[in-house]
Amino acid sequence: MTGANTIAAALERHATTVTRLSSQISSFYASRLPYRIFHGSTNSTRPPTQKGNTKFVDISSLNNVLSVDKTTKTALVEPNVPMDKLVEATLPHGLVPPIIMEFPGITAGGGFAGTAGESSSFRHGFFDDTVREVEMVLGDGEVVKVRNPDIAKAEAKGAAVEVEKGDLFRGAAGAVGTLGTTTLLEVQLMEAKKYVKTEYKRASSVAEAIRMVREETQKGDNDYVDGILFSKDHGVVVTGKLVNELPSDLAKPQTFSGAWDPWFYLHCQEKTLTSEKATDYVPLAEYLFRYDRGGFWVGAAAFQYFSWVPFNRLTRWFLDDFLHTRMMYRALHGSGESARFVVQDIAMPFETSEEFVNYTSSSLGIWPLWLCPLKRRAPPTFHPHTTRPGTSLGPADESKQDSMMLNIGVWGWGPDKPAEFVAKNIELEEKVHELGGMKWFYAHTYYQQEKFWKMYGGKAWYDALRKKYNAEHLPTVWDKIHVDADKAGKKQRHWLLATKPVGGFYGIWKSIQSKDYFLHRKAEWKWKEKGE
Repeated sequence: MTGANTIAAALERHATTVTRLSSQISSFYASRLPYRIFHGSTNSTRPPTQKGNTKFVDISSLNNVLSVDKTTKTALVEPNVPMDKLVEATLPHGLVPPIIMEFPGITAGGGFAGTAGESSSFRHGFFDDTVREVEMVLGDGEVVKVRNPDIAKAEAKGAAVEVEKGDLFRGAAGAVGTLGTTTLLEVQLMEAKKYVKTEYKRASSVAEAIRMVREETQKGDNDYVDGILFSKDHGVVVTGKLVNELPSDLAKPQTFSGAWDPWFYLHCQEKTLTSEKATDYVPLAEYLFRYDRGGFWVGAAAFQYFSWVPFNRLTRWFLDDFLHTRMMYRALHGSGESARFVVQDIAMPFETSEEFVNYTSSSLGIWPLWLCPLKRRAPPTFHPHTTRPGTSLGPADESKQDSMMLNIGVWGWGPDKPAEFVAKNIELEEKVHELGGMKWFYAHTYYQQEKFWKMYGGKAWYDALRKKYNAEHLPTVWDKIHVDADKAGKKQRHWLLATKPVGGFYGIWKSIQSKDYFLHRKAEWKWKEKGE
């Protein structure tokens, strides 16, 4: 079968699946029945909120890259395609998406319907900013294709252009599937190169690290920028530049996917313990997924839980199958430990980021912290957007807002007792709001309705979209992400799961059942020496 025939067959299979989904959603609409989407996997740490009689629409089979076009530099991607499979499909064509989420299992649909910003986002924006068009099934079952209005305007090169349903594209991006079901994305691609020249620069204070991150975003030759704060006096700012050649004196590049390779964050720390600056050359895919092993540094928490297991290179090698993000998510949910693990990504104004870090240090004691600069999206949007000190959200002050913001990743153990855990998370939310920041939706969210909608520009713009596109019977964003503080504070885990190490071993067993460890073992994106 030729390439054209293969693509045609894939598109036909896709169309058949979408027709079935459209029919099912139409029947729910006729009865005004709300429903939720079953994807087959999750990268959220929120506890489930659906009731036992919840209706589901299964889109788990929409997990294929249908085509990669070298001429237009685009890929047709179904929503459940994970990042590693997307990279594996595009790299043979010498192309790569501008934004690749740094966990291999995060999906393209999740990147669009949620908030996905990574170390290239200071240049390219959120993942949806790189999506040229989406196919969606609306709440009444109608199948529509919606262009990205910003890309459409850029392609028009200054000519007047009106994008039909452009409001739906911008509203659905980040709205966690509450305006319709995404069934296909046309993702923009850019030229790939073989390696990333990676530089590690030491910072001796929180303020210096934040300043250095901002400065690196203003340098035109950086393709990737992020940073790690190990403590108040040890930070590392990491920059990446795409290159095609290794230095002549370098035998092989640095990799992070092998069981004997270092975990990336430990590598950054070691590189800058005795030096202000260091350089590596990393194969592109190895760089994109450099945080997969250990899940940044969350994997170290498993060794804290199983405190009799030493945390060293030998044990990390031996347990490597369990220490990739897909397996860790399975274990976290299976064990119930997500009920006492703080996993929050916070968008902060650069001006108040140091104060926020000081707060997390004193109140939570969580280190390391991740620093990732992103382009700020103006409201109304469900993406987090920041408010500079002395200003307020709204048209009058929008011109005073910074074009950039800083994502601070706060991931670590919280209080053991449910009530204390909830109280600490609510305190965190209040501090974030006080300092002009906003949280990502994937984690525990306790905002009351009135405050939540005020933060996101009121509910009128969202309700108008829901009415216009027949989504009023679906759960709202707040319905999907809100955790009831009173119930969560009183909820007790099953005594057996709450007993160490039983809960942890049960989580491991659930992760083994998933067989997700095979996905990394067989991954084609991992760098191989010639002849292997």
